[in-house]
Parts: sequence; structure tokens; C-alpha cells
Amino acid sequence: MNQASAPAVIIGLGNPGSKHAADRHNAGFWLVERLAAAGGQRFRDENKLSGSACQVNFGGRTLRLVKPATFMNASGQCARRVMDYFQVALDDLLVVHDEVDLPPGAARLKVGGGHGGHNGLRDIIAHCGAQFPRLRLGVGHPGHKDAVAGYVLHAPGRDERALIDAALAESVRALEIWCSHGLQRATTFLHTATPRDAVPGPAG
Repeated sequence: MNQASAPAVIIGLGNPGSKHAADRHNAGFWLVERLAAAGGQRFRDENKLSGSACQVNFGGRTLRLVKPATFMNASGQCARRVMDYFQVALDDLLVVHDEVDLPPGAARLKVGGGHGGHNGLRDIIAHCGAQFPRLRLGVGHPGHKDAVAGYVLHAPGRDERALIDAALAESVRALEIWCSHGLQRATTFLHTATPRDAVPGPAG
């Protein structure tokens, strides 16, 4: 990956359908939807990609945005098709996802690593490999690992969502910086600009 440029494709993870639109698990969708709106574009169904997609000019770069239609646990099917169709390398693929190990209001960039129990990441790693950049959007932890599955399938409270929205805005700015100045500077910006009063969200 040329760190002076943006990733070729950004995949936001989530579950399709209005039933899940407000769920914490759909934080990845929220980010790519913001990018599409900023570029004046709408997502269109692309059966060949197992998802919906659009293309935007952002930060002086052309980015392809993708939302899998496979449901979270089969996100790797979409990611694999995207890589093959657009002929992009794994490290040119940015995956955006919810992260229970970060509080609402926090967002972090990283490259590579494990899945941390996240089923969307687990499936992408199984289909594509692990060495891809990730944008982790904090949604808070319910307090016990057995409660995580239900927690991420519920909407955050109003105060939590306000913190998440602030982190989404900072993440968009970080991606602009990545496009123009590289990943390292974007990472530094995001890790210092994210709201510092973020607190873990309650269960529910």
C-alpha cells in the first residue's frame, strides 16, 4: 500500500435492511454512508460484489465505497469479490467496523491483527487474509462477553450516538488527511482528535 494515498476500496461492515440500520453493529455502514453523502453519491446494488457500492472523489482521490449485502457473518464473501473484481491488493482495502473494546466517541486506525471476536472481521480474514487496514469505531462494551452479541444488535442511546457521530466526523477528516498526507499523519490526527470524554456505553 502506498501510504501517501488513500485505500482503493473502503468496505463498511454492517447488516443490510432497515431493521438493523440503527444497530451499533452498523457503525461501518454509517461511516461509508457519510462519505457517499459528502461526495454527492448514492449506493447502488451490485450483485457481482455481493453488496452495494458507489464511487466518490474524496480528498483528491477516487474511492470505491462498499456495503456488503451478505450480513455481518459472511462479510468475507463480499470482500473477496471486491478484491477480485477491482483487482486490488489486500492492503489497499480499508475495513470499517464497530469495536466493543473502544468506548463511544473513540476511533482508531490500525493495520493487520486478529478479529478480536468480531464475526465480520473473522470472515474477511478467512477469505482474504489478515493484513488489511481497519478503522475501528468504538461503540462501548456491555460489561460481559456473553452480552456482546445482543448489545451490538441494539441502537445506542442518544448520548452514546452523539459521541459516535462525533467520532464519525473525525474519521472522515482523518481519511481526508490520509488521502493528502499519508496514513501515519491520519492516524496521529485521529488518535489525538477523538473526543476525550468518551465513556463506555451501558448494556442495551
